[in-house]
Amino acid sequence: MKHFFIFFIAIALILPASAQQTQKPVLYGSNWMAITGKPLAATAGAMTFQKGGNAVDAACTMLAATCTMWDTLSWGGETQVLIYNPKTKKVIAINAMGVAPTGATPEFFKGKGYNFPPEYGPLAATTPGTPGGLIYMLAQYGTLSLEEVLAPAMQMAAGYAIEAQAANSMERGKAQIKQWPYSKKVFLPHAGEKREAPEAGELFVQKDLLQTLNKLVEAERKALKQGKSRKDALMAAYDRFYKGDIAEEFVRGSKEQGGLITMEDLAKWKPIEEEPLTVNYKGIDVYKMKQWTQGPVMLQALNILENFDLKKMGYNSTEYIHTVYQAMNLAFADRDFYYGDPYFSPEEPIKGLLSKAYAKQRAGLIQSASNNPNIGPGNPYPFEGKTNPYLNLLKDRGYEMDTTKRNFAPKHDMGMNTSPDQEYQERLWLGTTSVEAADKEGWIVSITPSGGWLPACIAGNTGIGMSQRMQSFVLDSALNPFNVVAPGKRPRVTLSPSLALKDGKPYLSSAVQGGDTQDQNLLQFFLNVAEFGMNVQQASEAANFNSNQLWLSLGGTKTDDRKPKPGQILLHDSTKESVRNELKKMGYVLSFDDRTSGPINAIYFDWKHKTFTGGSSNHGEDYGIGW
Repeated sequence: MKHFFIFFIAIALILPASAQQTQKPVLYGSNWMAITGKPLAATAGAMTFQKGGNAVDAACTMLAATCTMWDTLSWGGETQVLIYNPKTKKVIAINAMGVAPTGATPEFFKGKGYNFPPEYGPLAATTPGTPGGLIYMLAQYGTLSLEEVLAPAMQMAAGYAIEAQAANSMERGKAQIKQWPYSKKVFLPHAGEKREAPEAGELFVQKDLLQTLNKLVEAERKALKQGKSRKDALMAAYDRFYKGDIAEEFVRGSKEQGGLITMEDLAKWKPIEEEPLTVNYKGIDVYKMKQWTQGPVMLQALNILENFDLKKMGYNSTEYIHTVYQAMNLAFADRDFYYGDPYFSPEEPIKGLLSKAYAKQRAGLIQSASNNPNIGPGNPYPFEGKTNPYLNLLKDRGYEMDTTKRNFAPKHDMGMNTSPDQEYQERLWLGTTSVEAADKEGWIVSITPSGGWLPACIAGNTGIGMSQRMQSFVLDSALNPFNVVAPGKRPRVTLSPSLALKDGKPYLSSAVQGGDTQDQNLLQFFLNVAEFGMNVQQASEAANFNSNQLWLSLGGTKTDDRKPKPGQILLHDSTKESVRNELKKMGYVLSFDDRTSGPINAIYFDWKHKTFTGGSSNHGEDYGIGW
């Protein structure tokens, strides 16, 4: 195997980017495409297509299956969706992010000694968003019943051969799992033995989750028997989860373990259908979720990079790496200060942030000869005809807002450790999964669901793991006045699916896991296709690079755990020695890995042949099926 990888790297260095061999084959299909982070879940999506379901039905089935397999997400987490509707020829977004519960205030968490809300346990939980998001999406745009869509997940909950990744995560996290009685009951079936978690291939049974899913199906069946419409029957299942006996047990189990979520919190929460944000990059319309996600980072970076000739620089040349790294840092500096829940005051300056003129100004700050370790947030307000109300706050932090100067000096962020740190890297990459689906009718779905990953705290006898997304809030407005925790508010999350149209037609759909690296990898994936002519499999496996010059969104409850690491860059092992040396001279601190693309899954739309091309990441268990 080692000789194979050496051969592969050698070939990669010889061949142009658009001709590189791949470890996994390109997927082809003319009827449908189903790709996700787990082979069993991709199979479930394929089964749904074979039943006659559309891409929304298949995406819901894959979402339900991945939630049932734990490891990187579960049923109590959150779901972010972009959908292309072929009937309206428009992209819509579904915001199924849970909110902070009653009592979740900065004072509450500071009183417990936190600088950020905790990473794990009941106090890390927002209200569940995935069940409501799945049901809403299915009701509005799917064709099948909830019973049909949940069938594979229910079979799995009754007992499925668990994969090694999830089983080993349970074993590794058992010390934390033992803190929570309902989690211990589910994840450690061999309590007292040397290995307390299931073994790979063992039938993993989740009786409580199966009962919960059965209750949802029962509610739908009952409503249909009463003569209610398909949509009303689906909403009956929704109401049972958020207002009925499922909600009651969820709240009871959460409170028993110290959580804050109330029945009112669940009853008041609703998924929101939104108009996504978009920019045009050289004739391609790129769509992302609103600023309660980090999605606009990719849009801002594309606007900045439009001012450079990236193709002329060459794929992963020193100049290319430096330019894209700097553009990402500029966008992330804005993310870290200006992004937050648009349904709460204050209003984010998103129009200014996505202005082409603002991007041109930001592009002018890029130093061609060296990394700028002191990049700070800009001032987008004049680009939407407003005065920045936070100039004093920015100056207090040490950011110089005179745009004629290139050296910002963020005192609040100085004195950071720039040495590579494995724990920091794990927090940077903290995982989730992705779901990609498309059909010949033209429906396209891109999802980045997450939350409730292992080690998860299960809420009572529901079998549902609670979200850990509260940790993405801040407690101090000096860090980000738009993302301070408050009851009913959504945290600014990393989760970020992508869709792109060209000439008014679907062009590219993609998503990736990996915390703060998501829009770094999706940006480079997009450029790999749009600028360098790679197919989606080549682009999903291609060597990317990641910046650590940003505030971490996940992991660590102390400010020092989250601080940026200026100049720290993760490169692929195959990076040329000359490029390494040049980057070092430019002030970069280098680290390396054999896979740096992130687990990207994607679909490309081939209008010449009227077919789909699928790319499924070579990182781990990502898997796709086309027909």
